[in-house]
Amino acid sequence: MSAGKPPVVDLATWQAARAELLTREKAHTREGDAIAAARRRLPMVEIDGTVEVTGPDGPVPFIRLFQGRDELLVYRHMWHDGAPLQGQCEGCTVSAWQMRDAVYLEARGVSFAILCEGPWDEVAPFIDFMGYEQPWYSVRGLDEPLGGEMGHITVFLRDGDRVFLTYDTTGRGTEPMDAMFALLDMTPYGRREAWQDVPDGWPQGREACWYWRTDHTGASPVDRSTTHPAPQWTRPGAVPVDTLGRHAHHH
Repeated sequence: MSAGKPPVVDLATWQAARAELLTREKAHTREGDAIAAARRRLPMVEIDGTVEVTGPDGPVPFIRLFQGRDELLVYRHMWHDGAPLQGQCEGCTVSAWQMRDAVYLEARGVSFAILCEGPWDEVAPFIDFMGYEQPWYSVRGLDEPLGGEMGHITVFLRDGDRVFLTYDTTGRGTEPMDAMFALLDMTPYGRREAWQDVPDGWPQGREACWYWRTDHTGASPVDRSTTHPAPQWTRPGAVPVDTLGRHAHHH
């Protein structure tokens, strides 16, 4: 057996090792359930549901995003003013890409939307470029918890015409949006990120943000002039580009 792979054993030995790990996995699951129970017991803060956000039909009150449901989960997507379509935030692109469909949230009474600080006239072409079908809204000029720092999952509860903030998370707290991380964690080589604990001689990981930019072959070249955020190569008509980064002017 070549280096950099798990040891080979018989099935019974594998089953014993698997059972030992399963005990830890079950404990991890139960602790996650306990944390979720505590999360449900957090207090909440009332916000103004009449504040206007801008979508395809122009300005609408924020409460409209609930679509008549009692709960609303939003992802707050970063934005670079004046950047070309392929130059927008790679990490947020990954999260939004994996939440193209919210039907199973809606089935439990939870609406979903993406909030973005970009001006609507820039955001709308980006949505079209990426092929997104989720509801997107510009929160340009608004403060927390609608605008402000982006890259967050934020949750709201509606009681009639009153709106409340119940939960917010960022950093690795947004990983539930990114299903591929948990699935990669099930594979021998994991996420192939440099911070991971791997045995000596195993493939060494790259930077954590390997999904940020690649060329059309999936490589992350020194020359970034022909790169896209990785998911954008799946878009129809995606081709190498030479206009990355911000434009000289800003809107």
